[in-house]
Amino acid sequence: MTMAQKSSESGGEFRSRTSETHMRIRDDVISGKLKPGAKLKIEHLSREIGVGATPVREALSSLVSDGLVVREDQRGFRVAGISSQEFDELLYVRSCVEERALRLSIERGGPNWEEGIVLAKYRLRAIAPSDRYDPQWERHHRQFHLALNAGSGSGTLLRLCSQFFDENSRYRHLSRCGGGRAPRDLSDEHDGIAEAALARNADLAVERLMTHYNRTGKLLRQAIMEVEQGAQ
Repeated sequence: MTMAQKSSESGGEFRSRTSETHMRIRDDVISGKLKPGAKLKIEHLSREIGVGATPVREALSSLVSDGLVVREDQRGFRVAGISSQEFDELLYVRSCVEERALRLSIERGGPNWEEGIVLAKYRLRAIAPSDRYDPQWERHHRQFHLALNAGSGSGTLLRLCSQFFDENSRYRHLSRCGGGRAPRDLSDEHDGIAEAALARNADLAVERLMTHYNRTGKLLRQAIMEVEQGAQ
């Protein structure tokens, strides 16, 4: 094996470790295992995950860009805090971005986009929502919402949609408003959004998506305010 091949293999292994570390910490933040405001010690995370300090540091820096972690000057990293005001801002901006992404997808999306929605909807429907953190359901739920916007042709929009989904998921779990607890049929809501999108009815698809988000937002906002009041 040449030096170049060894270097390439080593670089690939490092990227893989960093990616796996990023996903592990990300899931722990979103699920609430790592609480808002908690200090993230690189040494502790390295031991717990079983990787070196460098992949952890790289992963935390990436999560800062994702809005899930904050960097404090000379004090390291912490899990991002939460508040009802920040949640309202998140819901508003997310709605604006996803409306645009969905309209563009309906306008531009081809057969691959349509197939992606059908497959994501099928996989999501096969798993019942739970009021506890279920990594498999979360993964398929995320894939469904991102599939709706995958035909937009905009990498920037898709990146923002992905980030906002993760931030919203964290609020959902921290407020303990899992899908299984909500007095609604999430599967029917998802089906309705998908059907309107596949029928190329942009106005109806956007209306159903915004109704879906606002229903969730109402439940989360109430729970977040209760958490804030309890902390006072």
